Amino acid sequence: MFSLITLYLAPVIGFPWTMRIIGFISMVCCTVACLTLQTRPTSRTHSPATDKTNPKPTLLTTLRHAIDLRPLAHDPSYLTTTLAITVIEFAVFLPITYLPSAALASNLPPQTSYRLIAFLNAGSVPGRALPNYLSDHLGRFNVMIATALACTILIFCLWLPPTALGVTSEAALTVFAVLFGFWSGAAISLTPVCVAQVSEVGEVGRRVGTTFSISSFGALVGVPIGGAIVDGSPGGGYLWLVVFAGACYVLALGAFGVARWVAGPKRVWAAF
Repeated sequence: MFSLITLYLAPVIGFPWTMRIIGFISMVCCTVACLTLQTRPTSRTHSPATDKTNPKPTLLTTLRHAIDLRPLAHDPSYLTTTLAITVIEFAVFLPITYLPSAALASNLPPQTSYRLIAFLNAGSVPGRALPNYLSDHLGRFNVMIATALACTILIFCLWLPPTALGVTSEAALTVFAVLFGFWSGAAISLTPVCVAQVSEVGEVGRRVGTTFSISSFGALVGVPIGGAIVDGSPGGGYLWLVVFAGACYVLALGAFGVARWVAGPKRVWAAF
């Protein structure tokens, strides 16, 4: 939605007011979410960070109980899962960020190029739901491996050829945007479930927070590295960026394969 708002409002009311409108929409949505959020009932009466008999916890105390790096040292299943999620968070934002600018560089019209993100987001809606449903039957890690493989194939078969040949192909990029949006959706919705699968119930919240605190650095540095690759390419081309994005997904595929082998059954077709 935000990409379409920017696409159609910015030429009319200017970029600053477009960003303000997006900010107002976000504020309203977040306010409704905060007002309707409820704590899940639990039999546990207190925790070290919220025990009313203890002094008011400091920020460091709260962070210490929210982010715990110690399980990474003695739980190989959790360690490999965290590394796999970090790699896929690094990889997933490269196509999402650079697809419109790569389309512009291939001489597609600006509105068509920016509309690709809307197509990608539209594909991501079922892509965040259907893989979760399938994971209940096929296994969470198996589905993550399948989606990483699908994204790898899409990058090398639909995004790379027109970029390498310097061909303007609106059809190929549109199909890529929709299909990549679908298959990459699991990187957002299914990764916390993978953490839960290798964790005890009482540790899920803390481990999810720890994992995504670590993987956030992957998402943070991936896009600037991609920009540096574009700047260093001849003529600012996107060929090596696309190759790099595909290579990152190959690495993510391997990382989830290792995580599944470490954490799950060794039978290839077992649901895990």
